[in-house]
Amino acid sequence: MTPTGAPLGPPAGAGDRALATLTGLAIGDALGMPCQMMSRPEVLHRFGSAGITGFEPAADDHPLAAGLPAGSVTDDTDQALLLARLLVAGAGQVDTATFATALMDWEAQMRAKGSLDLLGPSTRGALARVLAGEPTSESGRFGASNGAAMRVAPVGIVMPATDLPALVDRVVASAQATHNTGVAIAGAAAVAAAVSAALDGASVAEATAVALEAARLGADHGFWVGAGQVAPRIRWAVGLVDARWPEESLDLVYELVGTSLASQESVPAAFAVLALYPDDPWRACLAAASLGGDSDTIAAMAGAIGGAAHGTAGFPAEAIDTVRRVNRLDFAPVAAGLLALRSPGG
Repeated sequence: MTPTGAPLGPPAGAGDRALATLTGLAIGDALGMPCQMMSRPEVLHRFGSAGITGFEPAADDHPLAAGLPAGSVTDDTDQALLLARLLVAGAGQVDTATFATALMDWEAQMRAKGSLDLLGPSTRGALARVLAGEPTSESGRFGASNGAAMRVAPVGIVMPATDLPALVDRVVASAQATHNTGVAIAGAAAVAAAVSAALDGASVAEATAVALEAARLGADHGFWVGAGQVAPRIRWAVGLVDARWPEESLDLVYELVGTSLASQESVPAAFAVLALYPDDPWRACLAAASLGGDSDTIAAMAGAIGGAAHGTAGFPAEAIDTVRRVNRLDFAPVAAGLLALRSPGG
């Protein structure tokens, strides 16, 4: 199956695009870090009418990120890299029980460091059920938030978009333990498919079209919860924005689409911001970070997809250096390991 807009086989430069996927995710995450949990009016009041224009430290009274210096990433990047390393170790496969244990170990380490930015509500509840003896096929039945979508970009690097059912199956495996609902899987499938299509040379608009197909497939998996459908909400959100009126467009995303942890809000919001700045992933990340709400996750998703579409040249060299240096991260070996598992035939 070859969706419209998904070229066959990775073009020259796929390695740089894979690297930029992880790097862009971290850049968006770090830009949105100080604004998470704020309203958009509060963001614009605190950082100026232009919103976020670069990396900022978190306020001392921030409920999640207090004390974090400018350029710091959050659980979005940590969990994406955790999933990436498990994918490499598993030759592209994800064992749900192993992943659940790894997430619990990660939170224990973060708690020991005194971090306030721990597991989200869906993940924490699901892992408590795992500890109580529930199988991972059942533990994520209430997880409707965006935790699966925020960490799923590595699946998009591994799995070609030329076989969307296979890609969605791998998304399901990465989501099942904590976010085994149709809405969460649909959101994660949209992000993974967009990354995958962009890695193969699709534009942001073409990658979004592939994401819509993947979201529709993903919605048929997992448990049902009462939530808006991700695919039509992505299409609607993308149609709301207009490059002639960027600030008004961002206000519409905040006011109508929503920027909460809900998959049906944050995932469409990320695609809307990308539609507003399809040729400038750095600008898209700045705009997403300035939305408020779950700004770090929205900007992380936008950064991953934008990075896959434009490569590392889409971000300032100084920004790339900042997230690497501040967080002591080397994305190159992880990206190369993921890409080595990718095959054009799926």
